[in-house]
Amino acid sequence: RRSTKPVFLVVNKVDNNERLLEGAEFYGLGVEQIFFVSSISGSGTGEVLDAVTALITEEDEAISEEEKALPKFAIIGQPNVGKSSLLNALVGQERTIVSDIAGTTRDTIHTRYNLFQKDFILIDTAGIRRKTKVHEDLEFYSVIRAIKALDEADVCLLLVDAKKGIAAQDINIFSLAVRKGKGVVVLVNKWDLVEKSTNTARDYENALKERLAPFTDVPIIFISAKEKTRIFKAIEVALDVFESRKQKISTSKLNDIILKAIEAFHPPVVRGHPIKIKYITQLPTVVPSFAFFCNFPDGVKQPYKNYLENQLRKNFNFSGVPVRLFFRKK
Repeated sequence: RRSTKPVFLVVNKVDNNERLLEGAEFYGLGVEQIFFVSSISGSGTGEVLDAVTALITEEDEAISEEEKALPKFAIIGQPNVGKSSLLNALVGQERTIVSDIAGTTRDTIHTRYNLFQKDFILIDTAGIRRKTKVHEDLEFYSVIRAIKALDEADVCLLLVDAKKGIAAQDINIFSLAVRKGKGVVVLVNKWDLVEKSTNTARDYENALKERLAPFTDVPIIFISAKEKTRIFKAIEVALDVFESRKQKISTSKLNDIILKAIEAFHPPVVRGHPIKIKYITQLPTVVPSFAFFCNFPDGVKQPYKNYLENQLRKNFNFSGVPVRLFFRKK
């Protein structure tokens, strides 16, 4: 077949001189670039690499640098919740195989989305099932790759099946994303199959947030990948979460607002000593993290930490973004 692309013919298993002589017959195929290699010993592979790298232009490298700066959204969830259908619906083409059989997606698939003035990378992942349910080696590695994709992503789109509701495994996947400090948007898929009355969505959202507690400041969107309902709204929200995760708050603004909140509700007394929080600053980390300087850092217990986190969320937009608080000795 005629191809406009460069073609290399690589003849393997050329382990000795005798075979090298026999390999000469491959010149009869009319391919200009022929390489004789031995995979087992590695001889001849250097020449193949040199020939391949000679074709890589600076332009290709520039594109990859540009792509590194783009937001990355991983589509995660259990098998058969419609992750691949969502990717296909967004891209507008059959990019991945969609089937009723769970586990069709084996590997993570990166797709660049560049439409309607929006530019980002979508990562479709394999469904993550409970460990006890995984019997095949192949699925075991698929799940490992899906979890690796979580590390790469900035925001995770967690898909939940509207018919089945949120299961314990969905909460495990959600906790994993939060633990890794990723932005999270919960997408309730297959919403077209649910019978609706006046407050169905509101009640469903409240029930979801109850299960996701204590981290309830998460956007929840009801979508249908099949009917393409609200899928673009999901992307807009994911981009907002990406921006919120990147935001840096000035120390002066932070102290003005949070110190007032501390004045309004003082931390509890520890062993007869009042805890005094003197100063707050944001740390230069990827996940929004804040350092509180006080006289007894170990005395600040979880309920008060939750209060401070809620004050941060109330005054600054951290919807869908995990926030970390650290207490240091002043």
